[in-house]
Amino acid sequence: MCSSAGCWCPARAPKLVSREQVRSMGAGAVIVDVDIDQGGCVETARPTTHEEPVYVEEEVVHYGVANMPGSVPMTSTAALTAATLPYVLRLAEGGLAALKEDPALASGVNVARGRVTNPGVAGAMGQGAAPLAAAL
Repeated sequence: MCSSAGCWCPARAPKLVSREQVRSMGAGAVIVDVDIDQGGCVETARPTTHEEPVYVEEEVVHYGVANMPGSVPMTSTAALTAATLPYVLRLAEGGLAALKEDPALASGVNVARGRVTNPGVAGAMGQGAAPLAAAL
């Protein structure tokens, strides 16, 4: 979770995996919480470091090193580019009209025409979110 003053980061990640679910995984199972920078999406997860990357809770191994992509910059950049390029191409080809035609693309909008549309980002900035349709 971003802790700097004026941070624009969205709200904390929702807890998607409960302690009970972790316990049900069984001894020796492994969790890698990739949302740890936003507070983690696993109830039992907490940030770790490269010096001490894992800990065991509920007999499950947890890995929660912050900024995981930063430890493999070339690979993470290639993966991010591969994942986002189709969306960039849709925007390049269709402009803002592409947002009206593609719900997946629209769900990723944080700001449109100068208006903050993502509730988490708007809240972090101390303002209300504008509905995307109104911003377009």
